[in-house]
Amino acid sequence: MTFSDAITRVPQPFQPDIGVEVAGLFAAMPGGFRDLIEGTAGCSPYLAGLLRREANWISQLAERSADALRDEVIAQVRAASGSDAGDQFRQAKRRIALLTGLADLGGVWPLEDVTGALTDLADACVDRALKTLVAAEITRGKLPGLSEIDVDTAGGMSVLAMGKMGAGELNYSSDIDLICLFDETRFDPDDYHEARAAFIRVTRRMTALLSDVTAEGYVFRTDLRLRPDASVTPVCIAMETAERYYESVGRTWERAAFIKARACAGDIKAGEAFLDRLTPFVWRKHLDFAAIEDAHDMRLRIRDHKGLGGKLVLDGHNMKLGQGGIREIEFFTQTRQIIAGGRDPSLRVRGTVEGLDRLTQAGWISADVTTQLQANYRAHREVEHRLQMIGDAQTHDLPSGEDGFARLAAFMGTTSDALKLGLTERLTQTSQLTEAFFAPDAPEAPRDGAAEYLETWRSFPALRSPRAAEIFSRLFPDILRKLDAAAKPEEALQAFERFLGGLPAGVQVFSLFEANPQLTQLIVDICTASPDLAAYLSRNAQVLDAVLGGEFFSEWPMADGLSRDLSERLASLPDYEAQLDLARRWQKEWHFRIGVHQLRGLIPPETAAAQYADLAEAVLRALLPAVQGQFSSKHGEAPGRGACILAMGSLGVGRLSAKSDLDLIVIYDAQGVDASDGRRPLTTRAYFAKLTQALVTALSAPTAEGKLYEVDMRLRPSGQSGPVATSLEAFGSYQLEQAWLWEHMALTRARPIAGDAGMIAAIEAVRAQVLTQPRDAAKVAAEGQEMRRRLVDAGRTGSTWDVKNGPGGVQDIELFAQALALQARDIGRQTADQIAAAVSAGLLSTADGEALSRAHMAFGRVTQAGRLLLPGTLDLDALGEGGRAMLLRDLAAEDLLVLGEFLEKCRKTARRVIDQTFAAMGADGKGA
Repeated sequence: MTFSDAITRVPQPFQPDIGVEVAGLFAAMPGGFRDLIEGTAGCSPYLAGLLRREANWISQLAERSADALRDEVIAQVRAASGSDAGDQFRQAKRRIALLTGLADLGGVWPLEDVTGALTDLADACVDRALKTLVAAEITRGKLPGLSEIDVDTAGGMSVLAMGKMGAGELNYSSDIDLICLFDETRFDPDDYHEARAAFIRVTRRMTALLSDVTAEGYVFRTDLRLRPDASVTPVCIAMETAERYYESVGRTWERAAFIKARACAGDIKAGEAFLDRLTPFVWRKHLDFAAIEDAHDMRLRIRDHKGLGGKLVLDGHNMKLGQGGIREIEFFTQTRQIIAGGRDPSLRVRGTVEGLDRLTQAGWISADVTTQLQANYRAHREVEHRLQMIGDAQTHDLPSGEDGFARLAAFMGTTSDALKLGLTERLTQTSQLTEAFFAPDAPEAPRDGAAEYLETWRSFPALRSPRAAEIFSRLFPDILRKLDAAAKPEEALQAFERFLGGLPAGVQVFSLFEANPQLTQLIVDICTASPDLAAYLSRNAQVLDAVLGGEFFSEWPMADGLSRDLSERLASLPDYEAQLDLARRWQKEWHFRIGVHQLRGLIPPETAAAQYADLAEAVLRALLPAVQGQFSSKHGEAPGRGACILAMGSLGVGRLSAKSDLDLIVIYDAQGVDASDGRRPLTTRAYFAKLTQALVTALSAPTAEGKLYEVDMRLRPSGQSGPVATSLEAFGSYQLEQAWLWEHMALTRARPIAGDAGMIAAIEAVRAQVLTQPRDAAKVAAEGQEMRRRLVDAGRTGSTWDVKNGPGGVQDIELFAQALALQARDIGRQTADQIAAAVSAGLLSTADGEALSRAHMAFGRVTQAGRLLLPGTLDLDALGEGGRAMLLRDLAAEDLLVLGEFLEKCRKTARRVIDQTFAAMGADGKGA
């Protein structure tokens, strides 16, 4: 398809005589091309001049494509050299300006191709100018230690394209925003100042080469003011200096600017490495809703400075900075990227249109809003380009007066009335969509007494900064309204006060609430239901990020999915300490999700218990390789098949609560290898002992992100007196020849969960061999009774709400079920399965089995609620109204009195069944 065939629109000549005159220069060209020339020249004095000057060159479009002409011009720029390089750049600028103008006006190129061609030209000119000038400095001996071979990398100098150039979105008559840096590591420290002076000269000369207006015109107006502390720093600074600045005093607007940053010239590799090092500055690890207020303040300052506030008036309206303009859409997109891009790398894109798409894909913006903003952005950019094409002016202002609007309308192939109507609709719609994000409706006035609360809370750490206090004062009326709606408002307010008092800082949390009002209801729900979860939130408010991350209410990924996710995240971090911190943040977010889902009634307690266990299993499966990798870097690869984690107790059963410790045994199989072969080798036994200690430390040692789990290893062979890691052979022989019966009972709940698949199978085979041995019923009953007596003697007597301890409680039922499983020679782990096996073996009646299972389930639900809601044993006096309601909901009880009576009945029945069954098995006397 020829250029003429691709034309889909043409301007209407505002000055027909000029249009006809210039079109006459192209008599040999196709009619459609002449129509485009006539409309273009009749509307734009600037393009009319270019058409006259470059008529022969642009006429090549009769036989060649616009893409081919563009690529040829860019190639000529990259090959330019000598004293006339500046003139070559200016000729290239004229030609690209003419080509992109016609391709844009004729609808041949979409917006991305137009802005892309302008950006490609800027990249080529900056790079060629830079390398030419650096080469001159090297020739003069002003860059110590460098030679001709360093010219290709500009001697370590790198130019970052910022703003629209960085994003590949240059407008038709755009300035280019650059940051010039040099890699100080390329030079001896003694030569630093001389090299720095040379690069400053290069930068100034490069800027002049591009910006100065000569008889041939200019290339690009160049702006260097985005560099760090531009009022006091030189035009080119060392990368290390820039890094220190951003790490110490970098501001939100600078973070936003670096979303679009791109190494465009000179030492591209060094520039990209610099941008990589700035990643933690630009992309915060937690959702950063404080950026919204920063961006909003910036918008208001721009409006005030430029006098752009007030009611929308089209005459003279600034399409870039004014109400509903281009910058509004860019701020809207970049601020959302800043908020969430630290957690979601898919959002780290430079282009505005692509950024909106990515935000929609991640669930941050609705598809309708993205479609509207993208359409308005393209239309705004088209208007912007027409305004600039008229006279090659860096303007964004709409005309003032009907004559100007008539010219612009003709240039856009429409009428003044239609143009104004479209502009008004798009600007208004953009303003409404973005303003709602940056400045939501003001909250209702607080109720009487609110001011007293605010004044009382001023001493809290979260409210000490003026900014935090200001944001919270806007939030408080809505929070107070929600607290007033609770069943017991004063109790809810006290719980919220404890939450607020525990926050170490407030700006980020309050900004998050302000941007996401649904979170305030969640906080109120938590404060009224779970004082312990509220206290946890005070210390770990960042877990609220997960609620907004898009997957908080998605399907549970199970242990396999969780393990894969965490393993991939850990693998992306080479630093071990960073891996430990990431694992902690990741675990806290999933742990919080489970608690909230249970609190809200989205999952029953049994599902919550299984999910807590899935989470712990996933952490162990993902973290074990990371610990082994770190350990092997010093001591060599693990001998043989390495280590395997055997989960005991509640984790082995796959049922944990919100505060469960992990009962673990580490088993290894060295396969005859005596020692590791690392740079600091260890004997096999010492290797796995130290590896186990490293694993326990990785799980339980507090880092800046807290800890993962407390670990209990007392169930290992020989208990605390035995080695912390046991060989597979020793584990098997111990269990078969030396273990006490209570250890076999514990083994009924064991489950290998992490390590070599062959070892997992071998451990499971040992377990099955042990558990399927024939047993003496009287001995099993006698030892079971003895264990019950010891628990009572130790003070574990239980009560109505202390359902874990005492005769007939959770622990009693589980010990009994384990004993029955041994007698029934069953390898099931779940208490309900063990009870069912005992019924099948004739050790229990069906009715007794059902009664035990019913009691165990009820007690389990009370335990799950208690561990989520309170720090210790379930205490009804300390339980909030919401917590009481949750407890009654989960146990389908009318009130606490009825529930208490039901629990006592369950305990009494369970005790009777256990006593009678053990007695029937031959135990002497009653149990507890």
